[in-house]
Amino acid sequence: MTASASTTRALITGIGAIAANGPGTEEWWRATLEGRSGLSRITGFDTTGYPAVVAGTVDGFDAAAGNIPGRLAVQTDRWTHFGLAAAELAFADAGLDPKELPDYHLGVVTGSSSGGNAFGQREIEKLWSRGPQAVGAYQSIAWFYAATTGQLSIRNGGRGPCGVLVSEQAAGLDALGQARRTLAAGDARAVLTGGTEAPLSPYALVCQGASGNLSAEPEPARAYRPFAADATGWVPGEGGAILLVEDERAAAERGAEKSYGYLAGYAATFDPAPGTARPPALARAIRQALADAGLQPADVDAVFADAAGVPEQDRAESAALAEVFGPHGVPVTAPKSMTGRLYAGGGSLDAAAALLALRDQVLPPTAGTGEPDPAHRIDLVTDGPREARLRTVLVLARGTGGFNSAVVLRSTRD
Repeated sequence: MTASASTTRALITGIGAIAANGPGTEEWWRATLEGRSGLSRITGFDTTGYPAVVAGTVDGFDAAAGNIPGRLAVQTDRWTHFGLAAAELAFADAGLDPKELPDYHLGVVTGSSSGGNAFGQREIEKLWSRGPQAVGAYQSIAWFYAATTGQLSIRNGGRGPCGVLVSEQAAGLDALGQARRTLAAGDARAVLTGGTEAPLSPYALVCQGASGNLSAEPEPARAYRPFAADATGWVPGEGGAILLVEDERAAAERGAEKSYGYLAGYAATFDPAPGTARPPALARAIRQALADAGLQPADVDAVFADAAGVPEQDRAESAALAEVFGPHGVPVTAPKSMTGRLYAGGGSLDAAAALLALRDQVLPPTAGTGEPDPAHRIDLVTDGPREARLRTVLVLARGTGGFNSAVVLRSTRD
């Protein structure tokens, strides 16, 4: 099978989402439209002395309920459990049994950030308390940043091109861009892509605190308030989304009954080093993604923002949006305010939200922020869902260290 980006589109035909305010795609989307937050105090361990006490925890998640065999569950970390369960949801949503795909025509490309941190912490504790003989053999793979890609490939027969993108919060969008590239090259008919995260172990929380950007606010309703004048930082969250992306012609050949939209444009840039006096590169990523899609800023109907909740970073993002679209030039929303920042799972969860917004012609609200700081000069959706005529949506993500990614998603409706 051959394809090219100019003759075939990368359709998203299946969505599997798991987040703190919803254990499945439609449950999460319904809660998101209603503005119901999943943020709460961390209860898995004593957070005294840790840099954050609030997070988006996926309570009650059961690997067995996600159709993950017990033998596999004990070999893998919670972030991989989320990925396996979300992939099951995506295949079911698309009406596709991966066993029906020709051999070597299913690829897997995921984003990764902190990896299997809880699994790794448990094994290191065994090493220091009981000695090297107590460390399990699966330590060598369960923590690894490519573990979810590997397990998804093994479980679903994904013998086509596989890979992993490690760019923190931007990784989910980078994986989506790589999935389209894989399809355009004719190397697969379908690609599982996206990302998940489980960053709430003590070790992981300590590592995140090094950035100084976590919110120490103990009240869940005020802990994560992107674009607010008194924003205090972000809170971490569990979960993410796995998307099934198919070559348009291949999807038609198998009789796919629906698609949520297609990936029209993608770009990634890297911020210059501090002290160089060069501007941040987010606006350039937006322009390059629009150029890749063959579109102009006026064609964009809404933006799903990165929304760091860190005043300096929020100012940089709102300045980029005003530079490209003009002040208050396009509706902006940040549904991650209800789930926390999911790092490798964040971009793909926002992409899922954007695709469902295209389906339902409605924008979800940004919870908790209230009236945004007027200095940002953005049209932030805050009070509730906003009905809108949506054809083209831009999704943004920035990873710690200077990563910027932008994805343009378009409806397949006329």
